[in-house]
Amino acid sequence: MTSDPTGDNLAGYEAAGAAAALHARRQRRERVTALPPGIAPKTEAEGAAAQRALARHTGAEPPGGFKIGATSARMQAYLGLSVPIAGFMASGGIHASGATLRFGDFVHPGVECELAVRLARDLPAGPCTREQAAEAVGELFTAIEIVENRYGDLVELGTPMLVADQMFHAAAVVGEPGAGDWRALDVAALPGRITVDGEVRGEGVGADLLGHPLNSLAWLAGSSVAAAFDGLRAGQVVLLGSVTPPIWLTGPASVTVEFPPLPPVQVRLT
Repeated sequence: MTSDPTGDNLAGYEAAGAAAALHARRQRRERVTALPPGIAPKTEAEGAAAQRALARHTGAEPPGGFKIGATSARMQAYLGLSVPIAGFMASGGIHASGATLRFGDFVHPGVECELAVRLARDLPAGPCTREQAAEAVGELFTAIEIVENRYGDLVELGTPMLVADQMFHAAAVVGEPGAGDWRALDVAALPGRITVDGEVRGEGVGADLLGHPLNSLAWLAGSSVAAAFDGLRAGQVVLLGSVTPPIWLTGPASVTVEFPPLPPVQVRLT
């Protein structure tokens, strides 16, 4: 399949209609359900085309980065999925550690325990090895993804719709890189922990993410989403996945994610 120069069509699929419908539902804070047959994406590639159109529709091009969901066996089992799913992140939705955000700005929010990277050079769309992915990475740091539970039955909704809707994504909070060269770390062995209001709510390890966190980046480079966005760009942030299931919040909270020896990342939802 090939996309047109604007990215709104994919082998005859009109992605702009899906993007407009998804954005309207978000504006009304409605649950995301199946779109009408004439605009609903039927394949992951169509979902990615709709996601690119959504980025354009919301003024989020070029994106500040990408998130990758369902990269651990626990997350796939939790969500009833068998493959990862990626979504763009708007630059305005990526915050520095210590940020204070309004709980009420999110719809049924949750938080996730993530490792993330910032790219030092472009990574083209297409097959990619872990070694090639690592060569493109400039910085490694901890991150919190803020997700929204805006769905009903995920199986009924289908993977193409989850792709189109950025796979739960709402915002990201990123920490500082460590003092030394991240390549000296055993990234797969890094222990992760998420704390909410002082209580440990989940733990995992870097290897939970497709066997090695950088396997997630390699997967993203070869994904339909990377193809739809014409590859990954230097300076973009990529969330490599959560080592714990989402922690759904019922009200304002303070959240900390740690992957020592990397600096921790914190956010307050008020």
